[in-house]
Amino acid sequence: MEEGKRQKQVSSVILQEMNDIFQRLGLNMIDGGMISISDVKITPDLLEARIYLSLFKVKNQEETLKKIEGRNYEVKKELAARVKHQLRRIPELRYFLDDTLDHVFKMEELFKKINEEKKP
Repeated sequence: MEEGKRQKQVSSVILQEMNDIFQRLGLNMIDGGMISISDVKITPDLLEARIYLSLFKVKNQEETLKKIEGRNYEVKKELAARVKHQLRRIPELRYFLDDTLDHVFKMEELFKKINEEKKP
């Protein structure tokens, strides 16, 4: 389903604010790995925000995701303070792992193997 104009606006505001919040709370560096927010998708009723996290050099991704979810109250409180004049209700924050980089690296490896097999 196509995202509406309001959904895009709200997700863009949340993405911008969440990046700043993560940096301020120190959530962008956990266990020696780097965490960045790659995308935010919001439901049509604007009540749930799906935040996609890209993890780089993180040893245990599931544990890191649980650490971030454990600080969800703190993050949501900070987000509410920042966007209270733009949104009536603050959406529920759901975190997901963005594994597109993993797929890109796998595809590159497959292409390298194919090219090596073609060369005699």
